[in-house]
Amino acid sequence: MTTYTVRLPDGERLDRIAKALFGSERDGATETLLDANPGLAALGPVIPAGTVVVVPDAVTAPADDTQRIWE
Repeated sequence: MTTYTVRLPDGERLDRIAKALFGSERDGATETLLDANPGLAALGPVIPAGTVVVVPDAVTAPADDTQRIWE
């Protein structure tokens, strides 16, 4: 694991941090950051400057619990 420090003066959205670090904000990237950083969601939609975010080595893809009526 590594860390990422929010440096933008006005803060930064977590989905943009995920995209910068993992190349995408989808497929569990944003959720992986939230799981690795308890309390991060409580900071609101914009993560304040100076916040240190723990970055896991890999993205944990969400479980596909979609139910399809034709299966």
